[in-house]
Parts: sequence; structure tokens; C-alpha cells
Amino acid sequence: MSSPLAHKTADAFLDAYLRELESVGGRSPYTIRNYRSDIGHFLQFCSETGIEPLALSRATFRIYLAKLREEDAAPASVTRRTTTIHSFYRYLQREGATNRDLLYGVALPKKPKRLPKVIEPTHLQALFEAPDTSTPQGLRDRAILEVLYGGGLRISELVRLNIANLDLVAGQAIVQGKGDKERAVLFGEPAVRSLQVYLDIGRPELARDSQEALFLNRSGKRLSARSVQYAVRRHALAAGIPEEVHPHLLRHTFATHLLDGGADIRIVQDLLGHTSANTTQIYTHVSRARQAEVTENAWHEIGIKALERARKGRGRS
Repeated sequence: MSSPLAHKTADAFLDAYLRELESVGGRSPYTIRNYRSDIGHFLQFCSETGIEPLALSRATFRIYLAKLREEDAAPASVTRRTTTIHSFYRYLQREGATNRDLLYGVALPKKPKRLPKVIEPTHLQALFEAPDTSTPQGLRDRAILEVLYGGGLRISELVRLNIANLDLVAGQAIVQGKGDKERAVLFGEPAVRSLQVYLDIGRPELARDSQEALFLNRSGKRLSARSVQYAVRRHALAAGIPEEVHPHLLRHTFATHLLDGGADIRIVQDLLGHTSANTTQIYTHVSRARQAEVTENAWHEIGIKALERARKGRGRS
């Protein structure tokens, strides 16, 4: 006598699986819809190619992944579909539809490494000049922008700064990084000047008590990370910068510009507070990519000028 499962189709198992996710797993309608779309797309592929879904092999599944790549599916989309379909096959095993996890050992597609973006120097200067420095908040925000870039600070390190952490004569500060590890960060002259003006004029207008925090909100309390994020985005929009700007982007820009200027990667590692040079290494790729772009643009300009000279030469002949 055959098992009732032998006559149950993969589509029927999919319906049962989604009902379980909704009733027992508490998944949202949006998630259920995505699961149905991803797994349904795969089952449609099986139907069109004559593949039996309940007798699938890893080699056959790789044919499906190859098809997704041929269709230029985004790597993140391929990874999501692989994970969703694999979860369905684990369900099939639990239900006894298969005697094992048919997709066990299938590797997820590797996500391509994204190089950090940087802010171009002209945009950077426009960003620094965006705050209204006739107000205490504007003086504060100018100092924040200069410190985020000039010191390569994380936003968490910036908001934890106290006045006692600063040594403006030496142009440095002691910050608490990840794992509460302390390190010294160095500031350039623009950051030192902005900090000095903020401390002399801006901060006294914001201070309400003996608050030790360096950067204060309008109530005289320590400025929050969310407020810093909002201020950076607002000033970037005012400066007309096309890409989305966030505090960490200033840190990326700081590191890349140092390497562009010939700084040793070990020095950059220390300034950023990275425990491993491998983490800092990503910025060398960004720096090389920027240099290649600059070189390509330079050769393009040379070509245009050579063409113009040749045209003028023919005109005189």
C-alpha cells in the first residue's frame, strides 16, 4: 500500500508549508508572499525543465542557480532565494516527503565586497560650510563635521567625548572605541580651530549645568547619536551633495584620503582603532580604485587636447 505522501505534489506541500509558517511561525503576509514567489519560481522552473522537485539533486539545483545568473539576478536576490528554497526542503524532510535534506551542503553565493564610498574634496568643503555658524548649534555642527572627518571617529566615539578628553594644544583627544578600548586620535588644524570656536562661543550658550559632555543639545544635555546622524544628513542636503551622507562616510573618507596622501597603512590602522590590518586593507582598494579613475580621466583629457591640436593643425594647412 503506497503512502498518501507519494501522491502529494510539491505545490501541495508548498501550500501546507506556507500555512504552517503563517499559523505556527507567525510570519507576516509580506514574508509569506515572498516565500511563495521565490519557491513558486523554482517549482515553475522544475516544471518547465522536467525536473522532479521531490527527487532533486544538488547538481540539478545548481542549474537553477546558473539560470538566475544568466538572467542577471542580483547576488542578494540569489542568496535569498537559495535560503528560502532550502528552508522548504528541510520542511519536506520533516514531513517525510524526502528521506533526507536534498539541498544539504549547497553553498550560498558569495556576496561581492562593496568598497566604501568617499566624499569628494569639493563636496567635503561644501559640507563643512553648510552649518550656520552664527548660531551655537551651527558652531557645534561645524565642529562635529570637522572632528568626524579630521579624526576619523566613529559616531559612538564622538558622542562619548568629554571636554576632559581634549588636548587642543597637541591637537588630539582620547576616545573610547569598541570594547571600551581607549586610543589617541589626532586632529588637523581645521578641526582644532572649529573645536576652539565652539568651546569659546557655542558651547557656553548651550550649557545649562556642569555637564562634562563635549557636544550638547539645545537642552544642555549630551548630544545623541541619532541627532548627529540627522545633522549630518541635513547639512549634506544643504550642501547639495548627491549621495547619501552619514557619519561613518566621513570616517571612510578620512582613511581613504590619508592613504591617497601616502600614509602608511599601519598608521591608518592605529588612527582608526582597528585591531586587525585586514579591516584597514579595504581602504587601500578604495585608494587604488580612485587613483585608477584619476589616471583614466587624465588620459582622457590628454586625448581630447591632442585631438584639438590635430584639428587646429589641419585647419592651418
